[in-house]
Amino acid sequence: MKILVVDDDHDHADSLAELLTLDGHDVEATYSGEDAVAAFNRTDFDLAFMDVMMPNMNGVESFLEIKRHKPNAQVIMMTGFSVDELLHQATENGAVAALQKPLSPKSIIEALDNVAPSGIILVAEDDESFGPSLKQMICDDGRSCELVTNGSLALDRIGQGGIDTVILDLNMPLIDGLGVYKHLKETGIDVPTILITGFAEEYLEKINAEVDLELTGILTKPFEPDDLLNKLSALAGKRKPSCKAAAPV
Repeated sequence: MKILVVDDDHDHADSLAELLTLDGHDVEATYSGEDAVAAFNRTDFDLAFMDVMMPNMNGVESFLEIKRHKPNAQVIMMTGFSVDELLHQATENGAVAALQKPLSPKSIIEALDNVAPSGIILVAEDDESFGPSLKQMICDDGRSCELVTNGSLALDRIGQGGIDTVILDLNMPLIDGLGVYKHLKETGIDVPTILITGFAEEYLEKINAEVDLELTGILTKPFEPDDLLNKLSALAGKRKPSCKAAAPV
């Protein structure tokens, strides 16, 4: 098969591309979502391996853009983190808090008290019942609050200025909460951020269900070469010899 590997981790992309080449496939590696979209526009790939967490255009956004032009594109998403690990990583890198749903009013107010915001609090939450009630709860506490319903709107509003604190839901369309948070960090926008999420499985389930990506599959890194090759064999309608001595990719 003609395969595209997409991962901003150059070492992982190159090692996966080498493995697939040794398995007899025609492989191209790219290192960003933007390059992946460009590659699909110029070439008909049978399959792509796409990392979820990439800067700028993440794997989900890249896949949605690819599907607009190539509806039959087959993509296997790759992720190296559990949701708990991602939340921990975010708080280690400056997020004010990472709160699990269902949220109590006390947990939100305590998190805000730690920030002591004097300006506008921006809530980014696409849940039509939860978002407005969260906004109202914050307003009832005597604070100024605005509500947006997806990550793109959150970035636009933050870019306009005047936002003192951001409350980001992880599971949002277009750009999720972690995508927004990573963008803020990468662009040097220093705004206190509180991340909120439901069950730990929600984030990965969203990739396949809520966004309706029609994915070919999801692989969690590190994955065994046999797992990868068996998936390829199933797609190609044939089985490949086992790769017992190979280390995880």
